[in-house]
Amino acid sequence: MRHGMRTFLTADDVDAALALRNLEPIYGFASNDPPRFKRAPGHKDLFYIDDKDVDIKDLVEAPLPKAPLDTSITSHWLAIEGVQPAIPENASFEASSEIRQIEYKDDALPVDVKLPVKHIITTELQLYYEKIIELILNKPGSIPFRRALVTLATDSGLHPLVPYFTRFVADEVARNLNNLNILSALMRLVRSLLRNPHIHIELYLHQLMPPIITCIVAKRIGNRLSDNHWELRDFSANLVALICKRFGHMYHNLQPRVTKTFLHSFLDPTKALPQHYGAIKGITALGSRLVRLLILPNLEPYMHLLEPEMQLEKQKNEIKRQEAWQVYGALLCAVGQNMHEKVKRFSSLLPPPTRATSIGNGKAMVAMPGVTGTMVPMNSMSVDNMQGSTSGFSPMMGVSNSNAGMSSTMGRQLSKEYNTSSSILAQAWKDDIDAGQLLPPVFELFGESLLSFIPKPESYVFL
Repeated sequence: MRHGMRTFLTADDVDAALALRNLEPIYGFASNDPPRFKRAPGHKDLFYIDDKDVDIKDLVEAPLPKAPLDTSITSHWLAIEGVQPAIPENASFEASSEIRQIEYKDDALPVDVKLPVKHIITTELQLYYEKIIELILNKPGSIPFRRALVTLATDSGLHPLVPYFTRFVADEVARNLNNLNILSALMRLVRSLLRNPHIHIELYLHQLMPPIITCIVAKRIGNRLSDNHWELRDFSANLVALICKRFGHMYHNLQPRVTKTFLHSFLDPTKALPQHYGAIKGITALGSRLVRLLILPNLEPYMHLLEPEMQLEKQKNEIKRQEAWQVYGALLCAVGQNMHEKVKRFSSLLPPPTRATSIGNGKAMVAMPGVTGTMVPMNSMSVDNMQGSTSGFSPMMGVSNSNAGMSSTMGRQLSKEYNTSSSILAQAWKDDIDAGQLLPPVFELFGESLLSFIPKPESYVFL
């Protein structure tokens, strides 16, 4: 009843609802006409349905109805490349006499007239669409626009408007590259449509991806120096990552094409620095694996080209110098996040580190994990093993005979934990060794700035 925008509930509505739920229908007679009530005589508030009396003799002598046709299914083209073919199964449209004359002029043979498909949209949806467009173009930062974004992300009846929204986004991005507020509003519109679970937006990705990528790798966005186009590029990069994550399994060439676009912008020295920034952010949003495969191998030569743009002595233009520092920050975040994920991945397998404690007599004692109340003198370990020998710890020296059994047990435990740590660390760096030892040189490029990306509990892995 609500889907039909009616306020009167009929028996057919109940049957349709039961069929939708795969429930057994109600058997009986149904009528499309509303029941007619009559007031009972002598009672003010008593009504009854006026049923007509039917003579059984008339029903028996009535002729039998025609047998219904067998159920069959036929297929036909509803639309071909956006045009509706003029066939009997489709609704017929009357073409003008001029069009028919043109169709007959070439070979004097009758040709079916093909007219564009017309979308049927209710008046309410038209008003809703016009209101959204007005808020984007005139009030992109207002409270009504934020509320509209919420409805775009939750309303279940907006699917007919999706092709119009995608076309509007594509046109307005190309037309308003100098208006940062409108571009930001358009990207938030796209995010709301992506969040709506009732919209099949994957059918329109071919129209949405070009404007989103434009907001990432465009040469210039906004017409004022104070415009924070960096935030828009970050936001759009996260949108691309969201699209690739949700629909990458359906369109297998989606992420490779996007990655190729970002890589081309990143490696092209003729591109502007904001374009490089957007490409780096786009690759970073797609995952640390792409950072390791695409950014790290090209990091050192790129930094040699970027460093002169960051120095005041070699680059006098303050705007370009600030752009260079933004690119430097994007590279630092990309490499730092990559190292953060790598450390978190392998640190969970490592045993807790041993703790050295001074006892005031010039000797250090090591607290053994898992052994309560036991301190082992560090000078009892061999120098070779303290320097990282893989043969484990040497037997304890200077331990009394009464503690010989305990010392032997602790020695085996230390040796086991040391070998485990060594093997796990070797596995942690195996990928980087295979890739040409790419991660260690980044410390030479960024210095101690990378240490802020390493969690403190896991920092002992590198120390």
